[in-house]
Amino acid sequence: MNLEDFAYSEIDDYIRRDFKTFSPIDKVSRVLGELDKSHHYEALVKENHKFGLVTVRDLLDVTQPDQTSIGDPPEDRWRVYRAVAPDYRVLDVVKILADNRIRALPVVKDGAAVGFICQLELMEALTNVPEIAETPIKDLMHTPVVTMNAGDNIGDARRIMLQNEFSHIPVLSDGKLVGIVTAKDIVMTFTKSIGQKTTGDRLGARIPRLQGNLSGIMDSQPLTVEADESAREVVRKMNERQVGASLVIHEDKVVGIVTPRELLAPILGFWQEEELPVYIIGLPDVVDFVDRAVVENKIMRVAERAFKIHPHLSEISVRIKTDRKSGNRSRHEVNVGVYSKATEERINIRKEGWDLVKVFDEINEPLDRALTESKHTPQPQSKRMKRIRFALRERPE
Repeated sequence: MNLEDFAYSEIDDYIRRDFKTFSPIDKVSRVLGELDKSHHYEALVKENHKFGLVTVRDLLDVTQPDQTSIGDPPEDRWRVYRAVAPDYRVLDVVKILADNRIRALPVVKDGAAVGFICQLELMEALTNVPEIAETPIKDLMHTPVVTMNAGDNIGDARRIMLQNEFSHIPVLSDGKLVGIVTAKDIVMTFTKSIGQKTTGDRLGARIPRLQGNLSGIMDSQPLTVEADESAREVVRKMNERQVGASLVIHEDKVVGIVTPRELLAPILGFWQEEELPVYIIGLPDVVDFVDRAVVENKIMRVAERAFKIHPHLSEISVRIKTDRKSGNRSRHEVNVGVYSKATEERINIRKEGWDLVKVFDEINEPLDRALTESKHTPQPQSKRMKRIRFALRERPE
């Protein structure tokens, strides 16, 4: 299939179904044991009706894995992400992964997890896309590349990974490439997973601080490719080596790095900005008493706040019911419904009062609380945010 056909195909054929589900109370060491055994970089986490993932990079700051749970404060190691369904398009999934700088997403059907969709599976499918064979990897690689020296401290590498949200760092010696260190190298070196009884080895006892230099844990045979090699050949080599990154070399210098994120980037060329529909019912009934523009602006603010916390929202409905009491005074009842098709969640907020503008101001606080009570950190908006539209004044029943 060509790239466009692949972009618009459903993800059902690419779902990773060999998975184990963890809960926030599970110890980090148990998760590490599963990741080490399965060679995965992420594990599925479920709490009540919410699904999310914990990744190797999320565990970089854990120093006592046998005593630390995934959901321990001060900050959860796992994060709730938009759950997708098997009939989602590859394009939709790649966009979500790119916006959130993550590698995988939970896949849910009828309220139950069926697996997760990962960049690696999508990358493997690219070998069947002819356009990839014609694309030189230099057109897709990420540059410039953050590098470190073989004598640098492992703790510094961990800090750089956490600050920059990447998991691979090329290692140099006298300016020449000698290896690569990954987040998984660091985590697996300085933690002990359940079932491991030996100490001091690569999966041995926890070392209190990240002692040692990168030369002691790096992969001394990183995958390297030439800048003019085709993207398809790079994908083939990465699949063959089962690695998550390839270093692009030109004249013995590291000029770029390629991960599944870069290889999947061309798919985003087919993305068209979506809109978040906001259905308003009952506004014409109060237009004589409140300036319509002011009310619509308040509704817009409510929608933006909701979408900022949950970018996966499908629609927002606002129902305004007005009862005349006496004279020119009217009492307004406002019901705001927020719905996510992806997670099958529905949140309803009801407020009433004499001042319609004030009612909308009062809706923001309970709406924020309702959207964030399950997880503490709002998801950041992408730079290409969904547009809020009021094209449909009346929601079809």
